Amino acid sequence: MTKRTVDPWWTRSAVYQLYVRSFADGDGDGVGDLIGIRSRLPYLAELGIDAIWLTPCYPSPQFDHGYDVANYFDIEPMFGDLATFAALVADAKALDIKVMMDVVPNHCSWDHAWFREALAAGPGSPERERFWFRDGRGKNGDEPPNNWVGVFAGSAWTRVTESDGSPGQWYLHTFTPQQPDWNWNHPDVIDQFDRMLGFWFDRGVEGFRVDAVVPVGKHPDLPDAPSAGDRPETDVALQNPYTMFRPEGHVVWRHWRQTVNAYEADHPGRELVTVAEAYTPRRPDLLIEYVNPDEFHQTFSFDLMLAPWTVRSLRSAIAPTLEALAEVGVWPTWTLNNHDAQRSVTRYGRADASSDESWTGNNLVNSTAPVDLEIGQRRARASALLMLALPGSVYLYQGEELGLPEVLDLPAEARQDPIFSRTEGREIGRDGCRIPLPWTTDPATNFGFSAGAEPLAPWLPQPEDWGANAADRQAEDPRSPLSLYRSALRLRRELADLADQPLVWIDGEELGMAEVLMFRRGSVTVVVNTGDRFVGLPDLGRCALSSDTMTSPRTPLPRPTSPCWPSTLTAVGC
Repeated sequence: MTKRTVDPWWTRSAVYQLYVRSFADGDGDGVGDLIGIRSRLPYLAELGIDAIWLTPCYPSPQFDHGYDVANYFDIEPMFGDLATFAALVADAKALDIKVMMDVVPNHCSWDHAWFREALAAGPGSPERERFWFRDGRGKNGDEPPNNWVGVFAGSAWTRVTESDGSPGQWYLHTFTPQQPDWNWNHPDVIDQFDRMLGFWFDRGVEGFRVDAVVPVGKHPDLPDAPSAGDRPETDVALQNPYTMFRPEGHVVWRHWRQTVNAYEADHPGRELVTVAEAYTPRRPDLLIEYVNPDEFHQTFSFDLMLAPWTVRSLRSAIAPTLEALAEVGVWPTWTLNNHDAQRSVTRYGRADASSDESWTGNNLVNSTAPVDLEIGQRRARASALLMLALPGSVYLYQGEELGLPEVLDLPAEARQDPIFSRTEGREIGRDGCRIPLPWTTDPATNFGFSAGAEPLAPWLPQPEDWGANAADRQAEDPRSPLSLYRSALRLRRELADLADQPLVWIDGEELGMAEVLMFRRGSVTVVVNTGDRFVGLPDLGRCALSSDTMTSPRTPLPRPTSPCWPSTLTAVGC
């Protein structure tokens, strides 16, 4: 990629995703909040991140934990208020940490004032035109307007009861019935989000992660979707060509970019960013339709997160993405974890993780193979260093720096993810990656998650041994995942060769190391052993950092011919 004269801050940033409900509870009610985040900002500064991304903290009935927004212009009371938010932004700025928010443009909450007005106004009203209300099919309109399925399973349509008590029209919801889809053809919808962007930019927000951009925009005729074949329930909706990857959505994103550019022009010195959540599995050509100078500044390159633990899969996740984004002059954006995916420690520890056939292409579809957490930890450490050595920016998800595994054994009565209820328990959902963080070893304070001597139980139960992963415990251990992340983020900032140098692949197979992924950036060589045996490396120079946790004599470098241990990454030659 050709280097610009001065690149915006976000091109090589490390952004930390805060799942607000689960990060830190400042008032002891068992739910995370903005006060709790403020109290942990020094921890984030020491970790070495550049920005935080807050999951939706707008007023919401919390059916989908904030991704059902009732008001885009305020703060959910259980998290705080606008004054608390202002204090958080100020505290973060003092630590040189920028604040990003999450915005949900595809849908709102059924508690949104406009949706309540639409229900009251009745069929054919202007109020219903802001959404997708349609008459049903079949006798008396008893069947949905089409056969569309929701992302979280079940029909994408719900029938309303009209004000006179009669069965009425149906409304479209790509996710759950509590999340009616906006009609982006309506000028009121466009104006609302224009005002929303400016409202939060005025309060010091430097960018937005934009949720679920792929289903924004629908075929105007809402035709039946073709058969998706024998696919998992949470994969069917993604195959619908009439609501996914639509050209109508790109009209919206071009308008957003113009809106953001206009704000920047009116506020010199601001460098704003929008990052798209667009799952485009193994389709970099589709990815660049969203991230380009006319639409989003960034879009997550999810192929790396979804890749099995093999040289072929990892390289196939990285190389085509770099090539495609270079064509449009955009820096890549990498991540290995988020609030919608099982944690990398568990994914990489599965018995089929080193099989290319385990690829699903869907973050909601998971293998049920047995998990070896020791192997998963080693691979997760190595994958983290691999990601941090790549060009572009990275997004970390809270707790990955602690090496947290997915909590798979939550009891059914504790699960709150709508995926679990919508599939009647056939899919366990995403609760396991959202367990409140362990800050200390003290179970009386929910392992330090909650303030106060006798806090309420956390909103999701923590495992009894959760304190073994506690941040304060790991801070004292130089071999802990937390220490590794701190070292890696510091090294990433310090190594100039990682800032501007292109990635040059080294063919491990030609060197007799078919299971070793190798590349060079300037004077830095990165080596990842995806196999299950030791391999000898040539003299590559001084070891900058290794994910290996073994003690001597298994220290892999800097001997001239060094063994590269299984499931490790080593950055050498610096």
